[in-house]
Amino acid sequence: MRSKYSYRVLKPSPALRRITGTVLQTHEHDDQTSGTRSISLLGGVAMGTGVMIGAGIFALTGQIAELAGPLFPLSFIAGALVTSLAAYSYIKMSNRWPSSGGIAMILQKAYGPGVVAASASLLMALSMVINESLVARTFATYALRPFELEQNGLLVSVLALGLIVFAYLVNAAGNRSVSGFSLVMSAIKIGGIAVFAIAAIWVSGFASGAFSEPATTSSGEALLASVAFSILAFKGFTTITNSGGEIVDPHRNVGRTIMISIAVCVVVYLLVAVAVGSSLSIAQIVEARDYSLAAAAEPALGDLGFYFTVAIAITATASGVIASVFAVSRMLTMLTEMEMIPHSHFGMSGGIRSHMLVYTVVVAGALAVLFDLSRIAALGAFFYLVMDMLVHWGVFRNLREEIGARASILLAALAADAVVLSAFTWVKLKSDPAIVLYAVLGIGAVFIAEWFYLARRSSQAQDS
Repeated sequence: MRSKYSYRVLKPSPALRRITGTVLQTHEHDDQTSGTRSISLLGGVAMGTGVMIGAGIFALTGQIAELAGPLFPLSFIAGALVTSLAAYSYIKMSNRWPSSGGIAMILQKAYGPGVVAASASLLMALSMVINESLVARTFATYALRPFELEQNGLLVSVLALGLIVFAYLVNAAGNRSVSGFSLVMSAIKIGGIAVFAIAAIWVSGFASGAFSEPATTSSGEALLASVAFSILAFKGFTTITNSGGEIVDPHRNVGRTIMISIAVCVVVYLLVAVAVGSSLSIAQIVEARDYSLAAAAEPALGDLGFYFTVAIAITATASGVIASVFAVSRMLTMLTEMEMIPHSHFGMSGGIRSHMLVYTVVVAGALAVLFDLSRIAALGAFFYLVMDMLVHWGVFRNLREEIGARASILLAALAADAVVLSAFTWVKLKSDPAIVLYAVLGIGAVFIAEWFYLARRSSQAQDS
């Protein structure tokens, strides 16, 4: 089915055909022996969980509990369900056309190479950059907590920036360095988190802390709004989609990698949520929302548990930033090669990918220095949910027959995102209307900027 929006602002460039290989050609096939496919199934799972198990539990648990109250573990379950529905579109598209920068490819095929595809792709990239800054500040907060310096904004900013620079150095070393590092770090942190959670639950029990507090019916709205943060905690699965062209046997392994990563993360998140909720009251979780796991470890497990949890948090957040920088730099490279965003090397040597790696860490570093965790997380949730809804609508409207997707699942994913976004917007309008305004202005600016850029490119193409 051809999209009614599939007008062409630009003809496909040679660069586009180079980066996507045969993906966008009529004789579509996949070279399974390509030397560029360096990420195994296990490496892909490590990379996906590396992104998710970062902000997901260490930065967002407190944010979620503040909204949802004693019911906050249910938010993670709801987030996993919504994310699983959302993953359906990405898996179906990736199975059909595996490609690095896969979300951009999905959107272009759904809407044509115009403003909608370019803007939504850029929103996705920006949400990933926002996530990097979120996780970097979380790293800094946990690292400073043993010294009781987590409230020192300057030190938090310096450490966050230092982690982002380190992530740049690891990524500059190449794909195998990222995959190998992510695998080791993921194994360490998942094992460590499981030890913390099981020990805390064993010591505290299930009927203490936050779970001894009553949940009111009035908290239903806030619980639904909190799912936006939970979805943000799972959105790292898009890292796998965006790196689909570099995964071994992508037609088979992209979907498997995504679902395994989500399954691993929901188990880890639930363990942590129960551990935190059994050790601390809601008021205590909110007070320590930027470092809630460390706060929960101390009363349950003592000093040893506290330092152990801090070490795991540092490991988790560091690997999360590294994996995210890897993914977003490659997505921006794809957008540049597809002529969806402008590019300038600013006198730097090397290719587009190396330039985008630099731009990614510069923007992430700036956000980490300038904004606090709460607003960074909210802005990321707004950007991601809007982009996700555009993906589902585009696939439903124009591609479902070609990729063999069920309309009911696509519509369910779209409806779930819409309900969560509406609830989140309503709650934020009452508690922090400024961030809603920032989100609206940011999304609007992306669409306007892309319209001007693509219009200029179209005019230049016609003149030539």
